[in-house]
Amino acid sequence: MKQPAKALVTLVKFAVSIGILAWLLRGQDLSSLEADLLAVKLEMLALAVLLLFAQTFVLCHRWMLILRAMGVPLDWLAGWRILIVSTFSNQVLPAGGDAVRIWMLRRNGVQWSQTIGSIVADRFIALLALVAVLLAGMPFLFPRISDNSLLSAIVIVLVFGCLGTIALATLDWWPARMIAALPAKIVQFARLVRAPLLASNGRGTLIVSAVLIHLITVAACYVLAIGMEAQLSARDAFVLVPLVILSSAVPISIGGWGVREGAMVAALSLAGISSDKALAISVLLGLGSLTVGLFGGLVWLLAPERANFTPDKSRAIAEQADAASI
Repeated sequence: MKQPAKALVTLVKFAVSIGILAWLLRGQDLSSLEADLLAVKLEMLALAVLLLFAQTFVLCHRWMLILRAMGVPLDWLAGWRILIVSTFSNQVLPAGGDAVRIWMLRRNGVQWSQTIGSIVADRFIALLALVAVLLAGMPFLFPRISDNSLLSAIVIVLVFGCLGTIALATLDWWPARMIAALPAKIVQFARLVRAPLLASNGRGTLIVSAVLIHLITVAACYVLAIGMEAQLSARDAFVLVPLVILSSAVPISIGGWGVREGAMVAALSLAGISSDKALAISVLLGLGSLTVGLFGGLVWLLAPERANFTPDKSRAIAEQADAASI
């Protein structure tokens, strides 16, 4: 993607984040929202941030399992350092955390195809795990939803997720003629994602860690709700927060801001949570993630790769990643 197009995409993302937040705030009692933000119990806020920080270790473990399935013997501590720095770059660099992750992996001697492949597989496995969590909560969610369009959208996402999982699991059984008819990139992508999922060592741990990552986000939201005395049960958090995670994963805003808040207000309303409390929970969740990102910035200051990194290199890597053949 050329620089003018990238700049336009970034501007659109900023506009989406600011626009949704402005729309949400316009319908809120700002004094009530401020009171909710200030009234949260500090120990619950600290626990939520601690959960989000602990989540980085599980994220790293999932990614390391994927790298090992691809034959990359990266040291665990080096992998965590790369991952925590990428959370910081998500906040401050237009190219985002993936560009930094790619560059730091390359500096550690990882091949280009393995570098790109590990990140793509990591994201896709995270999506499959989220579909599994959503499916587990469906029996409790369906009775709450009266909007047929929303229900249809959720069902479509789940159906595609299930079909994708089945297609990956049965790829070896497909006739050679059918596989040959598919675009080469799709076949390469499927084989790429299958490698860690079908690896004999660590497959169960990979699946558990992928699901656990989403459950930690659910737990952080639940803890924040307790901290501001919102009447959100653990079951409701388990059922509703994954919808927020799914919405935030759509790359149309900066760091999920705006989209996450809108989704949180809509989702928690199904549990009877007022919009101001739901918005406060989402804002605190975002600030908690930002706090973890700032810690990643401190790690970056000590990183040996920092002296050789520039924003121009970040942009160049991002352009290469856009053009890469997965």
